[in-house]
This record gives sequence, C-alpha cells and structure tokens, in this order.
Amino acid sequence: MKISIITVAYNSAATIRDTIDSVMRQTHPDIEYIVIDGASNDETMAIVGEYSGRIAKVISEPDKGLYDAMNKGISMATGDVIGILNSDDFFETDQSLEAVVRAFEANPQAQLAFGDIVFVEADDIATVTRYYGAAHFRPWKLRFGWMPPHPGTYVRKEAYAQVGKYSTQYRISADYEMFVRLLLVKKLPWARIDDVLVRMRAGGVSTAGLRSSIKLNAEIVQACRRNGIYTNMAMVLSKLPFKLLEYIRRPRSVSH
Repeated sequence: MKISIITVAYNSAATIRDTIDSVMRQTHPDIEYIVIDGASNDETMAIVGEYSGRIAKVISEPDKGLYDAMNKGISMATGDVIGILNSDDFFETDQSLEAVVRAFEANPQAQLAFGDIVFVEADDIATVTRYYGAAHFRPWKLRFGWMPPHPGTYVRKEAYAQVGKYSTQYRISADYEMFVRLLLVKKLPWARIDDVLVRMRAGGVSTAGLRSSIKLNAEIVQACRRNGIYTNMAMVLSKLPFKLLEYIRRPRSVSH
C-alpha cells in the first residue's frame, strides 16, 4: 500500500526538521512525501532542500491558507491512502505508518482510518499535556462537536474523489466539515487504529485561546447546517466537560 504524506508549512524553520525526520525514519517502505510551502521567508525551504531527492514533491508558492495548501497536496498525491502531517507535528514512532497499513488491510472496506494523537509543549516535546483519543468516537457524535484527531486520520484517495477536497470557507474547522461529509453525508466505512500515531505541538490556530474556541464552535455548527445535519451551539458545547478529561488521562505513548 502506497501512502502519501502531505506536510503543509509556512515559516516553519523551527520545527519542520523534526517533521521531515520522522517521515524519513518510517519503516513502511512505500511512502510518497509531499511538502507544500506557502512561500516562507525564513529558512524553511533551505531545510527542505537538505532532503532533496528524498522528498517526492515540493512546491513553494503563496496560497489562500492552510486548507488551500492541503488541497494542493491532495491533488498532487498518488498514494492509495493520504495523510496530513503538519510542519509542527511528528510521528510518535518509526512504525506509525505500519499501524495505518495494518488497519486498512484488516478492514479493506474502510475508506478512512484514524488513530490517537498526543499534544506536547512546543519547547518540551517529551512532556505530554493532552491525550486526544478516538476510541469512543462514533459518527453521530459529530453533531455534538466531537471529531477524530485530524493529524491521526488517513483517507483513501478514492474517498476524496467522492466527497471533494477541504472547503476554504472555514478558517479553523474545514477538517471537521470534511469529517461531516465523509461520515454523516456519505456514510463511508471507517476503521479505528489503536495506536498513538502523532505528537502535535500545542499552540495551533484551533487551540489558541478563547477567541479561537468561539470561532471553532461557531464554524462547527455552520459546517453541520450547510450539510443538512442538525445541531446547535448548546449541543456542541456539551462536549466541553468531557474534553477536560483529555488533559487528565495518561497517554499510552513512548517517551521521546
């Protein structure tokens, strides 16, 4: 099984080496690695250039934001399965993609599969601050604001052909809206990967404080309604007490 990994970057010189190295160390033999840079003006592309010949496809040009860049990568991908590993994230182990392949091989009907991720401090990647798991996720929970961890999600290329690419109407929640289309509108079969796949540095746009949280939840309601799925803000906010448990639960992950 060929897996395409897409890394979207913009001024990511401080972190992208960790991301690339974690891809290069993967033991799965059939990986197509694609880097989509938004015309960085720091040393990002110089670092990417150090891996010339080992990264299948690289472009660096202005884009219309994160999801536009992801869409460029999806259009370029030729793998059977596509995953997105952003430039401040990295794989939990060298066998993370082997776990992805096992899940699809065990569930050949699955059009997407998702595993768990952990959040770490930006300046202390060995310390886990939050465990974001998918063990109890079910598609109906999308109506209540729950979604699987996007950095731990892998989608068959043919599924994107069915549902389309990420909507650029959303600043924070296009990944959530994609799950709505995949799992509630098209009702595509899915599989669970019982592994921590990715470490994610805290501080991204969707975790950047109260204002972002308000925007995120408003977009979640909008994403459901635009796809004919009923929800409301009270339903979405009901998840918040349970989200606190993600900061308490001890992760099942290796030490870095």
